[in-house]
Amino acid sequence: MTGGAQASETTRPTLVPGGIANHPSCLLVRLGQVAYRLQEQAISPLGVRVRHFSVLQLLADLGPTGQVDLGRQLRIDPATMAAALDHLESLDAVVRERDTADRRRYVVALTRDGRALLQQIVAAFGRVDRMIDDELGGRAGDLLTSLQTIATSQPLIEAFDGENA
Repeated sequence: MTGGAQASETTRPTLVPGGIANHPSCLLVRLGQVAYRLQEQAISPLGVRVRHFSVLQLLADLGPTGQVDLGRQLRIDPATMAAALDHLESLDAVVRERDTADRRRYVVALTRDGRALLQQIVAAFGRVDRMIDDELGGRAGDLLTSLQTIATSQPLIEAFDGENA
């Protein structure tokens, strides 16, 4: 057996192999894919996807909001937003109504069923979050704070939005 084979037998399995893991942006991308897949699996029995959670949570945070504004804030294109809202309407989780002040505009509101669905999704995500917290020895709060700092980085926001304008 060669030294390389021995090293691979004793190396701990990883989601991000080799030197790829030396780049924070590469780690974020790969671990984001992992977390996304785990979240999708966790909520698939509820008949929703992560994008539906984002819409429901933002509506819970903001209250009734214009459809275009929702898409803009979530950075979801209009066709995808319309499809997500169609699905959520079919579950009686949201209602879309014409804005009385501007008949061209739709306002989206969370329903009682939507609030209940959101609670179920949050509970399912909690199980995924606990996996991460367990791996970090109860320090997931520190990770969350760091990720929230990155998520509100003006230079990153401007770079991303400038690329997607």
